[in-house]
Amino acid sequence: MTKIEQAAHALKEGHLVAIPTETVYGLGADATNPSAVAKIYAAKGRPADHPLIVHFSNPALLSSWTTEIPDYALKLSRAFWPGPMSLVLKRTSLAGDFVTGGQDTVAVRVPSHPVARAVLAEFEKLGGLGVAAPSANRFGKVSPTNAAAVEQELLGHLSTDDLILEGGDSEVGIESTIIDCTGELPKVLRPGAITVEMISEVTGLEVSKGPTKIRVSGSLDSHYAPKAKVVLDAEPAAGDGFIASANVPTPTGVIRLLEPKDDQEYARGLYLALRQADALGLAKVVAISPTGAGIAEAIRDRLSRASH
Repeated sequence: MTKIEQAAHALKEGHLVAIPTETVYGLGADATNPSAVAKIYAAKGRPADHPLIVHFSNPALLSSWTTEIPDYALKLSRAFWPGPMSLVLKRTSLAGDFVTGGQDTVAVRVPSHPVARAVLAEFEKLGGLGVAAPSANRFGKVSPTNAAAVEQELLGHLSTDDLILEGGDSEVGIESTIIDCTGELPKVLRPGAITVEMISEVTGLEVSKGPTKIRVSGSLDSHYAPKAKVVLDAEPAAGDGFIASANVPTPTGVIRLLEPKDDQEYARGLYLALRQADALGLAKVVAISPTGAGIAEAIRDRLSRASH
């Protein structure tokens, strides 16, 4: 049996599988199995009312999980799936309270990472309908972007039947854009690599950004946080970790953790840099936020929560 087949069978049998995706590594369980999903919450130390995102490989499964799908949501799914985008829609009865945090909506996604797609497709061949998979880290901590980081985070919290799949470094490096599709206009609930500009261009609609009652992953004020104190847009002192674009020089005695050439590189390296700060035992990390639109907005969101 291949690793992919092993993983699909493990999911079908109610075990957990850490799966690489293009955004970050996810901790997956059969989204229709309450006791399997409960293991995700236990392993992560995640509050029970915090909803999960359901992943599948076949976009045709959208109608199994969701209802009242507006045209603009279908346009988004055709444009950006497979990819780093989650859509929030009214749920069908297939989406239980144990996945939605008791809400009448569910978030769904078709990831593009080849390993994730292969596992999901194999799982679907076995009769699986979807895999619930939040990031494979302890709740509120830095999301893992490689298998070694998953192991470091969760090894003491997984059983011998659970699996961690190797899939290299995550290409995007930050979590999916979450878009609320329950209203007349799309609303971004969590920024990511699919930007407001991209959503507007595909749908022809203005993107709403107002307050929402819908709870989604990564929406708490404090999240994605290392042990080190994260300080934004300040002058680093000797002994501090430092994250800033490549054109910003490193002051004397400061430990450079990341110097990306562009925003994509910044997103891809951010969580690795925060993990390195903890590995080095640093007390403080100063991060200079990227400016402008696009994925820079998502990076600022993650930095803001890490520093809260």
